[in-house]
Amino acid sequence: MPLIPEEPQIHESAQGPRATPASGRTAPTPRPVPGPRPAAPPRPGRPGPLRPTPPVQRASRDVAVAESGPSVPAAPATVTASATPQIQLIPASAEGALDAAEEAVDLLLDSGRAPGEVLVITTGEQHPWAAHELSFGEASYWAQHDAGDDVFYTDASVAGRAAARPVVVVAVNGGSDATAASALPLALTRAGALLIVCGDPQQINSVLGAGV
Repeated sequence: MPLIPEEPQIHESAQGPRATPASGRTAPTPRPVPGPRPAAPPRPGRPGPLRPTPPVQRASRDVAVAESGPSVPAAPATVTASATPQIQLIPASAEGALDAAEEAVDLLLDSGRAPGEVLVITTGEQHPWAAHELSFGEASYWAQHDAGDDVFYTDASVAGRAAARPVVVVAVNGGSDATAASALPLALTRAGALLIVCGDPQQINSVLGAGV
């Protein structure tokens, strides 16, 4: 099911594109109009995460892929195992995919998603948060995954160990075609309501078209 590249829709109210897109990005990301959100305290016993992850909450909902324009939020609904996630494509180069994924996560949190509802998978270089937390050991790293109270970052090589979450964001930031070909279908099985893929549209459509 090929996808038409689109400007990202995190499906809250949106306003115009940012004045300065992230480095390496091929398409601007619209910003929602969120309410204020409190800052989360650093995790005890170690430095806080590299990006604030405030404890905000919103009800799960389906998000439709649209060609353009803001979407109207759907009525709150509980994500079930049989729910089919919506897929959203954010065009980006391999060098800009991680920045695009980070901005998508920020938009999700700004629009009300709880940090524990979001899983981020990278196909190339690890996200800095994952590299930092793994420096404390794998047991501590996966304990944070099991706690489920923060955005969790992992790479495609071990993403199969991650549990499903309402939203999965994939940064196709390098790695082989085989890695992307295995990571994207896996991410689809882990996404309860929404799968956001940041990367080259032709590569992503080819993988998803064959694997979904």
